Amino acid sequence: MGTSASDNGPVVHHIDPGESTVSLPPLVEPAAELTVDEIRRYSRHLIIPDVGVTGQKRLKNARVLCVGAGGLGSPALMYLAAAGVGTLGIIDFDTVDESNLQRQIIHGVSDIGRSKAESAAASIREINPLVNVEIHNTALDRDNVREIFAEYDLIVDGTDNFATRYMVNDAAVLLGKPYVWGSIYRFDGQASVFWAEHGPCYRCLYPEPPPPGMVPSCAEGGVLGVLCASIGSIQVNEAIKLLAGIGEPLVGRLMVYDALEMSYRKIKVRKDPNCVLCGENPTLTDLMEDYEDFCGAVSVEAQEAVVDATITASELKEWQDAGKDIFLVDVREPAEYEIVRIPGATLIPKGEILSGEALSKLPQDRQIVLHCKSGVRSADALAALKAAGFRDAVHVQGGVLSWIKQIDPSLPAY
Repeated sequence: MGTSASDNGPVVHHIDPGESTVSLPPLVEPAAELTVDEIRRYSRHLIIPDVGVTGQKRLKNARVLCVGAGGLGSPALMYLAAAGVGTLGIIDFDTVDESNLQRQIIHGVSDIGRSKAESAAASIREINPLVNVEIHNTALDRDNVREIFAEYDLIVDGTDNFATRYMVNDAAVLLGKPYVWGSIYRFDGQASVFWAEHGPCYRCLYPEPPPPGMVPSCAEGGVLGVLCASIGSIQVNEAIKLLAGIGEPLVGRLMVYDALEMSYRKIKVRKDPNCVLCGENPTLTDLMEDYEDFCGAVSVEAQEAVVDATITASELKEWQDAGKDIFLVDVREPAEYEIVRIPGATLIPKGEILSGEALSKLPQDRQIVLHCKSGVRSADALAALKAAGFRDAVHVQGGVLSWIKQIDPSLPAY
């Protein structure tokens, strides 16, 4: 996989091959006692010398927040609950969708349409009723992240976008909290522990997010369902080590996993003395005003290109019905095209347009209409076409998902 997988920027700083290990004191004090029920339930932990009664008491006394109850959050929450972490917080504003069930195993068919936080909490109570569950059914933002994080000893980051990742990191550093990070894409995964007091933070590894459109999301590129369990279980393993003060946590180390090759490798991550957040002379001393703007889901060129060059799915249907002479281009990948397509569309992946390879395939005497899944990739492609002289080109707002919603609900969404 290398160090440029989906959740990474194109440039990775301050990494070295080789080992770098650090042993840390327990993150929490032990609870006063274990009940008879708890001793029975956690007996397989208690007989491990490195955990024992004291380690289990620490887990009981711990407060852990999981950011997201999706692909990584599902196995993380389930195993944290099974392990006996006393208080589990869940923050997620989304609802369960059928496409989630391929990997988000904490939810079931009967949960479709239900709040993910509520659904996850119900599953946790079924796994371990001794765990206290705190639900934050809201979006994490700069206005609430400090207040929510302050309630917990440890954060487990299961987010799937750069803006939230940087905000989680910044809030954790500013509050002096450690957090366990994981990322997944297709067959590749990564995990680490970021704790500025003892090692690097996320910004030491990735000072800047990747350029807009460079790294596809899991919604665009896909993810092997079981990969979530592989990385999520690593995150829980690290959480238990931090809470109980055992082993050598992944502080200062990046774990890289390739499911196709079945290979794990560890990369040393050094603390960056020039890090804007945790370096020797930090310039970022508070949360950023706009993380979405910092990470830029859509490039400036794309934002400019779509002005007065955007149509809705309904307008596209009207054009087709009226027999307007258009050339409809689907800029998604072939695997997506096989799942569902807008009638009349020709597949030309975005990469071929950006590279210039496909420009000769495009007619000069017909209006070009671009679409993708949701409108982000088609905006990038539109910018490239306009730069190449296709002034009348437009793109479809909301892409094929809007077509399904507005025109043909019988088609499968993904």
